Amino acid sequence: MAEGATLAVLPRTAGAFTTARARRRCLLVLGILIVLAVGSGFGLLAWGNPMPAGSPGFWRIAQHRATDVTVMVLVAIAQAVATVSFQTVTNNRIITPSIMGFESLYRVVQTSTVYLFGVAGLVAIQGVGQFAIQVAVMVGLAVALYGWLLSGRYGNLQIILLIGIVIGGGLGAVSTFMQRLLTPSEFDVLAARLFGNVSNADPSYLPLAIPLVIAASVVLWFRSRRLNLMALGPDAARSLGLDHRRELFLVLFLVAVLMATSTALVGPMTFLGFLVATLAYQFADTYDHRLIFPVAVLTAFTILAGAYFVMKNVFYAQGMVSILIELVGGTVFLIVILRKGRL
Repeated sequence: MAEGATLAVLPRTAGAFTTARARRRCLLVLGILIVLAVGSGFGLLAWGNPMPAGSPGFWRIAQHRATDVTVMVLVAIAQAVATVSFQTVTNNRIITPSIMGFESLYRVVQTSTVYLFGVAGLVAIQGVGQFAIQVAVMVGLAVALYGWLLSGRYGNLQIILLIGIVIGGGLGAVSTFMQRLLTPSEFDVLAARLFGNVSNADPSYLPLAIPLVIAASVVLWFRSRRLNLMALGPDAARSLGLDHRRELFLVLFLVAVLMATSTALVGPMTFLGFLVATLAYQFADTYDHRLIFPVAVLTAFTILAGAYFVMKNVFYAQGMVSILIELVGGTVFLIVILRKGRL
């Protein structure tokens, strides 16, 4: 090299995308999802409305339908944010928060109510108080489990997941036993509540459900940079100055709040979170949770709204969105498992 020659120093940068093309692709996907989500929401409000567009009757019907749309927005946010966060802290893109037994607990609460008090008792205890108690019980059990295991000498995340599976299986067995002792009429009423159903949500639940979902989701979004570090693994996160155990407990607590609220609001939707998270990772193509979260939420709402529209207008089974979602989500789950060859 000639004397006095200087080497060109290329700027070193780090960002959410490896290339400018990846950034443009993510922004394009985000724009498409926004259009689909807005179009789906408007379609649910306006499609099949018998009144002339813009008339007072049209808006009264649309306002009535807006309750279902609001419920779907809450469920989309809760399921998407909770699943993405849970898979990040567990460093596994297969398992979902449902593995911790939230849905089994919901089934036990509903089954126990019918078993002990009958259908009349189930109707009598419905209300915001029952909703609050159910959410509190789910979150309380989750916090007790996390606090006990994470503070123990041998406590770790793998043991938490294993115990969650055992608890979920045990609760499922208890609810199945009680269901076999019900009369056919009682079982029919109970079966309708054990499906994820938008119609399960009482409008009186919303003043409590909306603040819970928004607060937990906003906290997780603001901690996106910490979740980016958590995705590197416990050792890497600690080496970068993050209190891994404290952050893990906080994220699991917020995930418990979101999952408990969603499940108590509409019932179990086992594969919705997995389906949404899997698609969001493919759409966003980035590690940055500040972008993954909005993509996942928009994807979840588009799927929910689309499934609701199909079930309502094609199969005339209004609100039973979980049937279609479980079918598609379960198929995607099997495909991913077969491709990866492991959990």
